[in-house]
Amino acid sequence: MTGVDKLHAEGYFGKGIIIGIIDTGIDYTHPDLGSGIGPNYKVIGGYDLVGDDYTGAPDTPPPKPDNDPLDKCNGHGTEIAGIIGANPNRFNFSGVAYEASINAYRVFGCTGTASDEIVVQALERAYADGNDIITLSLGRPQGWSISATTVVASRIADQGKVVTVAAGNGGDFGAWYVSSPSSGVSVISVGSVDSTAVTFQNATTSNGRHITYSSFFPFNGTSLPIYATSTNTSIVDDACDPLPSSTPNLANYLVVMRRGTCDNTQKLANAAAFGAKISLIYDNLDRSIGSTIVDNYTAALISQEDGIYLIKEGIPANITVTFGDHPFLYSFPTGGLVSYYSSYGPTYDMYFKPSLSAPGHNILSTAPTNMGSYIVDSGTSMSTPLVAGAAALWLQVKGKTAENAKIVRAAFQNTASFIPFSKENNSLLETAAHTGAGLIQVYDAVHAMANMFPAEILLNDTTNFNGSQIVTINNGGQKTVTYNLVHIPTGTAATISGNNPLGGPLQLVDKFASVSIVPSTVVIPAGSSAQVTLAFKPPAGVEAGTFPIYSGFIQAKGDDGSTFHSSYLGVAAPLRDMKVIDNTDLYMGVKLPLIADKNGNPVNETNIFTMQGNNTPQCIWQLLAGTPKLRIDLIDSKSNFTSYQDRQFDEVPTLGILYASDYANRNSFVGASDGNGYDNQVLEKFQNGTQIPDGSYRLLLRAAKIASNLTEERSYEAWTSPEVSIKRP
Repeated sequence: MTGVDKLHAEGYFGKGIIIGIIDTGIDYTHPDLGSGIGPNYKVIGGYDLVGDDYTGAPDTPPPKPDNDPLDKCNGHGTEIAGIIGANPNRFNFSGVAYEASINAYRVFGCTGTASDEIVVQALERAYADGNDIITLSLGRPQGWSISATTVVASRIADQGKVVTVAAGNGGDFGAWYVSSPSSGVSVISVGSVDSTAVTFQNATTSNGRHITYSSFFPFNGTSLPIYATSTNTSIVDDACDPLPSSTPNLANYLVVMRRGTCDNTQKLANAAAFGAKISLIYDNLDRSIGSTIVDNYTAALISQEDGIYLIKEGIPANITVTFGDHPFLYSFPTGGLVSYYSSYGPTYDMYFKPSLSAPGHNILSTAPTNMGSYIVDSGTSMSTPLVAGAAALWLQVKGKTAENAKIVRAAFQNTASFIPFSKENNSLLETAAHTGAGLIQVYDAVHAMANMFPAEILLNDTTNFNGSQIVTINNGGQKTVTYNLVHIPTGTAATISGNNPLGGPLQLVDKFASVSIVPSTVVIPAGSSAQVTLAFKPPAGVEAGTFPIYSGFIQAKGDDGSTFHSSYLGVAAPLRDMKVIDNTDLYMGVKLPLIADKNGNPVNETNIFTMQGNNTPQCIWQLLAGTPKLRIDLIDSKSNFTSYQDRQFDEVPTLGILYASDYANRNSFVGASDGNGYDNQVLEKFQNGTQIPDGSYRLLLRAAKIASNLTEERSYEAWTSPEVSIKRP
């Protein structure tokens, strides 16, 4: 799919390149990863910044750093290391750059998350240690190019290091949802494409039906009866709560549960509390089988169809299921398309994210030896190390200079292959907000004799439209080449309905930008270059209120058979008009924003708080779009906020800041599995730590509109709360 095999055939395996992996650490004792750590091993070093017990949550064990990045309890980083560097093995797979050297930087404990502070420390250490490439399969929804991790990662890339970062797995939540630090201006943000095939296993029912499940190795179970955690095959939160006390001992059952709402590991833990040993999770959508993180549980995904069959027909007929060793090559009908979960860009400050895509769905890799040694997993976490490995091959061929590192992204983007929206005949091309420049073709990138800069053409929104552009074509070959330039548009994607973000997959329409290309044919001698002027016009016939993203490619076709392209992206609307604060009851059933007690229970209009226990106020809100500046202030209860619209932001009289956040991302949907459905802030003190005196107040929540003047009060959407009284006993 990517040309890695062709470079391997030419003898390139990443030798001499050092790759830093910032993740959960690595099980470097794995035979395929060199069986050790040190100067004479594949994993040459690294650092554990956190220790096993670190979770990233407040009031939990603090980091306990040491010099050993060994991971035997999480496994994610070992998967990343295998995609980059696994030695050829009996399962007939190898890492993209298995002769490269690896440093491991552990920023996760056995469970939980990693703070921005820890990730920044790891980035700085990885840079100081001299890694040529730094890769991060981590992040959180950000939507802006400005955060601590994005800025540091981008600055490292600007210094001549290749930085590859996962775009995120938030495709269900629509556009403007790419993760940080992949939203950094100069990093390579990587989306995921479905693989064409993978080896899965078949279970067999007692009446002869095959049930395909997403495991490389067979489960050890014979003639198990079926137990469903719910017989309602439409339930949205199956097994997300502890199972009822009437649940039998599940040790001798095959437990079947429906995907959705909460993490699959939470479902499996609830089943394991009643002794479950083998579980199958059926999809909540009709789509090809994926894979999932199941920690140490024996579990896998199956199709929606098979799950419904086991529950609706298997249980009534007392059918049993047997797990033998029946591997087969499962072909994905969506192979080569963007994975449904791959996050959409662009950023709210209109940077081109993701940068490009790579195979990330159902990827076979290494796992810690105490966790099975091998695993099939999916996500942009898997596609990102493939690109890091590809960059190692590029640097091995071209030379690992800072100058070469700075042009890797453009080289990969120039030569990426276009990705359609579907497998249907005459399908539109998928929006570049989902694919980036396309599917990486590393062999073509390494051997390309020409390129086009800039590789990303940023048109912005209609208010800040950059429709006049110049691209430069460089002929680095040995002969004169004639290039014809053509416009290849993608489908245009509506991103908002009413004021609400549309969830993925975003549907496309055949409304395209128009482009004047002058000249459309250039003759370039060997070693020379030529400039071409582009004049863009946004697509006509689209509704500005849907904030449609349009994109496409300017492709050069040489008479020597070469093709390469630059990618463009814009929004056919003024981003300043995008609604930011949700003022409806659509998602929570209660109008937002709102004041609640510390437990989250909405309170009455007369709100008297003692500031003791749960009788403490909190503000709950939801953002429909990102905002460059969010602030909650305490104001006098008699304040008439509407009279301040003509003032500067800092001239509005307030009593103190309760909460402030710059470059806040939008929320997803309330109840969403990513935990980003809404935001809240318990209001115990002012932000500076001083106590709020007794008295009667209101809360003023303000969120700046995108691409607005942050000094002017009219640039903000605002909400004032009902009266809040503080009366301590």
